[in-house]
Amino acid sequence: MKIMIRKDAEGILSVYVPKKDLEEPVVSQENPGLWGGMVTLANGWELALPEMPPETTLPITVDARRISGD
Repeated sequence: MKIMIRKDAEGILSVYVPKKDLEEPVVSQENPGLWGGMVTLANGWELALPEMPPETTLPITVDARRISGD
């Protein structure tokens, strides 16, 4: 699914899912560099993010895979 990842002025990561009109903060991430691992959103969704260079700038739209969640 296509998602947009952004970081607000306070440094908090959030994910926006356009098809669901859903925006949720990231509550945990598997990799400190974000890319190539799993992230968990506040609503319980777990998403697998693609491999990207660590210096990738935000906001960015990527293809992610939903692993679990309602």
